[in-house]
Amino acid sequence: MEKVEKHALVEYGVAAMTLPGEAETGDRYVVVESPSGILIAVMDGLGHGAEAANAAKIAVKVLEDNADEPLLSLTRRCHESLRGSRGVVLSIASFSSTEKTMTWLGVGNVSGVFSHRDGRGTLNREELALRGGVLGDQLPPTLAGTILSVSAGDTMVLATDGVRSDFMQQDISARLSEQDAADYILERYARRTDDALVLVTRYFGLPEERNHV
Repeated sequence: MEKVEKHALVEYGVAAMTLPGEAETGDRYVVVESPSGILIAVMDGLGHGAEAANAAKIAVKVLEDNADEPLLSLTRRCHESLRGSRGVVLSIASFSSTEKTMTWLGVGNVSGVFSHRDGRGTLNREELALRGGVLGDQLPPTLAGTILSVSAGDTMVLATDGVRSDFMQQDISARLSEQDAADYILERYARRTDDALVLVTRYFGLPEERNHV
């Protein structure tokens, strides 16, 4: 469990579990403000233990140091920096403070789901399209982000493969806080045979948007 954090556009909660017997986890995350909004990512170093953790740390540093770059550029930069390492799979998203959009893409198997309610209160879910590949080894033949409109209260969940993918059927858009949702998903869906990490992000937008949540 990690304390929920607040940024200009989002609030988030993180829950993580290290494989028993290992000193470090290969599952890491990034939430960092950029001039255009908020960059959010979850990465999973292949395997587990120190080598997986080292690969994930490389990706974290690249993203934190270059958070203002477009997602495609960031993904390719991570790929080049990770050559010779264990490699990572990565899902990454960027919330725009001006366009009220979220752009995301995934390489490998870090699952993502975006939940939002329409004007009638009906819950809609968008799953992140994952493309096969490993940063540091092989990029997918085509690499493109998907752009979604966002409004205050919309929720995104990213989870590594140490978490069963059926978590995406849960309705956690409003009834749980970000941290409670992350804790709930990890406790109920963790495989417990690998490192695991869940990042729950709720978009609130600029102050004037928060008034309508």
